[in-house]
Amino acid sequence: MARANSVPTLALTAGEPAGIGPDLCVLLAHRKFRAQVVVIADKTLLAERALMLKKKINLVDFAAGMKTPASGSLLILHQPLAKPAVAGKPDSANSGYVLRTLQRALQGCLEKQFDAMVTGPVHKGVINDAGIPFTGHTEYLAQQTATKHVVMMLVGGGLRVALATTHLALKNVPAALSRNDLECKLRILQHDLASRFGIAAPRILVAGLNPHAGEYGYLGDEEQRVIIPVLTKLRIDGIDVQGPLPADTLFTREHLRNCDCVLTMYHDQGLPVVKYASFGSGVNVTLGLPVIRTSVDHGTALERAGTGKIDSGSLWSAIRLARQLSNNVRRRETRSAIHAVPAGIE
Repeated sequence: MARANSVPTLALTAGEPAGIGPDLCVLLAHRKFRAQVVVIADKTLLAERALMLKKKINLVDFAAGMKTPASGSLLILHQPLAKPAVAGKPDSANSGYVLRTLQRALQGCLEKQFDAMVTGPVHKGVINDAGIPFTGHTEYLAQQTATKHVVMMLVGGGLRVALATTHLALKNVPAALSRNDLECKLRILQHDLASRFGIAAPRILVAGLNPHAGEYGYLGDEEQRVIIPVLTKLRIDGIDVQGPLPADTLFTREHLRNCDCVLTMYHDQGLPVVKYASFGSGVNVTLGLPVIRTSVDHGTALERAGTGKIDSGSLWSAIRLARQLSNNVRRRETRSAIHAVPAGIE
């Protein structure tokens, strides 16, 4: 399906229905973005949450090609809940609903109905309680698109921090690092920084796994066995990668001044830094997918659902970044079309 609007059309999934995702969607009705945002959620859920928050909103059924409605309105693609949702009290019976909203957003992106998808927070434990193995959006979207290698990256506070491994127990991280996987992820990182973020020649800093980046093998040999050979190969191919650098000194002004992104080896090596710098306004991005996906950097905050005591900064940032990446891709596609040589002409 061809894109019909001059501004990007973004799909927004409301996430866990008992959490603050629906609240954030309600607040969205009174915000202005240079994009058309379509909320994929249960209409009754959003209407009920608007009443709890004392917000007057108009829910408008979305159809392709329609204009963005006036302030106070939300464009909706209705997905019905399995059971009525109660703020703050998750029910695993609605886990299938949560996944259906993701599938609908993904389908719309693949079919070019949407330029990107933005995801609200989900509750991994509740989904698993329903008997559905689920480790996170990143892994789920990779599985749904048959994408073998993806990269999780957080953006915020002037930083871009990506992960070589994601949701793994710390004891399993060393075995999960391989030359092939690390090379694939660094190539994805370089490619998407160029093609989606518009950085002509990305400069990437790579952290070591061990303290002091292994201290020449005395504190671990993963740097010598895995990381250094990969970085050497990529440099020969013209990719600007530096490291491995000790993670405890990598995040200093001197290093960061000359880089576009940092790749860390595991979840809690890099994310505490970027979340400290940007919590409340950070964005989670999945690279390597055939679609653009951004997300909030926080959880479901069940205890705050329906109270109005929430910070919407991360969602606004996720929408703005999705719009920016979509515009970058659109411009790139336009340039490619202009410079394409018609068939039969040499």
